[in-house]
Amino acid sequence: MASKHQNESHSSVRAINDHPEDAPLRPSQGYSLWIFPSPGDLAATRQLVSVFGPTMITFNSESTWVTMDDAKASFNLFCCVCGIGSLAMPSNYARAGPIYATIALGFMIFANTYAAMKLSKAMLAAPSSVKTYGDLGEWSLGKWGRFFTVISQMGVCVLVPIAFLILGSTLLDVLFPDCFSQTFWIIFMALMVVPICLIPTLKESASMAFAGCMGTIIADIIAVSLLQYNLRGHPSIPKPDVSLHQVLTCFGNLALAYGASIVIPDLQREHSQPQRMPRVVMVTMLIISAFFFAVAIAGYTAGGCQLSGNILYSIVDTSNPLGLAPLGFSANRGAVVMAYLFMQMHITMAFSTLMMPPFYMAERLILGMHKNTPIIRFDPDADLPHIDEDLELQEKMSYAKVSTPLEMENRQVSASSLLDKSEGRMSHLRVALEFNEEITEDQLRAPYQGAKTKLRYITLRIAILLILVIIAVAAQDKFLDLEDFTGSTAHTVNCMIMPLLIYLRIFWRKMSVLDKGVSMVVMVVCGCAGFYVMIHAAKELFSPSDDDIPFPYCEAEFQETPYYVRNNTN
Repeated sequence: MASKHQNESHSSVRAINDHPEDAPLRPSQGYSLWIFPSPGDLAATRQLVSVFGPTMITFNSESTWVTMDDAKASFNLFCCVCGIGSLAMPSNYARAGPIYATIALGFMIFANTYAAMKLSKAMLAAPSSVKTYGDLGEWSLGKWGRFFTVISQMGVCVLVPIAFLILGSTLLDVLFPDCFSQTFWIIFMALMVVPICLIPTLKESASMAFAGCMGTIIADIIAVSLLQYNLRGHPSIPKPDVSLHQVLTCFGNLALAYGASIVIPDLQREHSQPQRMPRVVMVTMLIISAFFFAVAIAGYTAGGCQLSGNILYSIVDTSNPLGLAPLGFSANRGAVVMAYLFMQMHITMAFSTLMMPPFYMAERLILGMHKNTPIIRFDPDADLPHIDEDLELQEKMSYAKVSTPLEMENRQVSASSLLDKSEGRMSHLRVALEFNEEITEDQLRAPYQGAKTKLRYITLRIAILLILVIIAVAAQDKFLDLEDFTGSTAHTVNCMIMPLLIYLRIFWRKMSVLDKGVSMVVMVVCGCAGFYVMIHAAKELFSPSDDDIPFPYCEAEFQETPYYVRNNTN
């Protein structure tokens, strides 16, 4: 049976079984619907039929390299990852020097990209009943897996927004000096993010995530440009007094900078073609890493070891915004305002992105929304054959350069496939390959319809924000230490250790010895470094020292005064 062409550019649609190439074709059992560009592809098609049996593949002459869902996921991922972590990139070089800092940055680029891709692939293999990071932890590792994934994810999604509130209040205080206290600005900052936090889903907020991406890029560019301009003509930059402690303390900020895994399950759940997510994750992470490296080098080559833990704090004195900057220059006030405004815009957008996972989880636990079928724990003997089939199907479809998204009317699917999908037994990958249904914003918004439901979820989200405000007010003087503590604890567990543990559990029998070894090395190194930084950051957070040295990363000669002041020397 062949479909009628609307025009010559349309693909032929035929049902394939064991008939000769020129014979009329009819569907076999279940369905075997194939779309291919020309009759000459029948031989290759038959080979795929012999492998997959009654299934459905789409062949067209072109494949879409980037879809709108890819762009939306990338914007949200970029907005989540590339933010306050980028502000401290130059300080990592100021602490550890260019050699050790580059090694540390390179390792973290690899470790985080590797872990994020493994998490995305594990989510693809999971049954469609797995909706959240916690569900994935329970499916692969049991109840303890859910416990550690949820605790670490909530640690990230609570501590980082608290850091956002504190940083945002500091930015507002610099923008409007001597107006209000920092406590007032924290409350005001929280009020600013309320409307964005009430948007139900990540997919709907993708355009704002794009604005957040641009905000952090522009803010960082302005900040490093101010450093380079106001320190132009400087002599050799002062080198840091490198110690093992300073090298290891880079880890906390680097871990914080790469908090991708916290939102990957949620982004993948809302993606119409989740099989594309590993590539989206890899490309986005590499672009972010290149930006991190550029900001780090541009800042370090101007200020050396005298840079503060936040590059925005190096271009203006936050305690005296109209006075000299810590490095001894007076930056253009308009440029400072622009840098702080763009970073404020980024914080506002990124805040809502990071809060989506805890909002979803709280709505499920407290309000009974997003109900799900029970999670049946992963059984290697029973589940691996199905995972292998799904991966083989994906490989064959990729080899055939399948166009995406699949557009076809009146297609037939087997009753067993529909049942498996409705009961959540079919993997996310198989659902995407067989059904390839577009997940629209209206579908994602459906659980939030109705006046009563809206009132309940809005009240719950505002209550969560109120709790964050209370904690932020209590910790308002500890932003940099809170950064390191968050990165070394919650980020390390949630974004590097748990993704690899989950992947090892699912794919242990399929992984090469090298892949297993790399995963274990990443987990051990990150775990040890994270534990060390956690102890140090906790001491500074709860028992701070009275050491107020302006430039603590430098040798004694450069710890008290700026190494170069252009107005005095020129």
